[in-house]
Amino acid sequence: MPRNALSAYQDIEKATLSGRELEASVLMRAALALAAVKENWDVTNRDEQLDTALRNNQRIWTLFQSELVEPGNPLPVEIRRNILSLSIFVDRRTFEIMAKPAPEKLDILIAINRNIAAGLRGSPTVVGQAAA
Repeated sequence: MPRNALSAYQDIEKATLSGRELEASVLMRAALALAAVKENWDVTNRDEQLDTALRNNQRIWTLFQSELVEPGNPLPVEIRRNILSLSIFVDRRTFEIMAKPAPEKLDILIAINRNIAAGLRGSPTVVGQAAA
């Protein structure tokens, strides 16, 4: 039995969403968490919130990496290469932010997650800033 209403919703969401929609939803949640840290940069527990948001985002991208290198992955090779290159950039930016935190450095991670989520949902509209 779920612990609360949020976990109940998340259980239903996992059971009913397609793979692409679930990936988009996870990316958007990570983008929202990163954006919340940016918006609340001056809170006393910022370092903890930043660490949590960055590690969660990194886990998502690590899962993408592992799926993309699977021999049975149905995506075309070129798309897999492009997403893997993007994931390497996400890793580098994540480590850079961990080493020298700055709110503006989060913009590109937020934009990447939002744009990939939009593409997964079939609405490839550029969302957010894309400046590095």
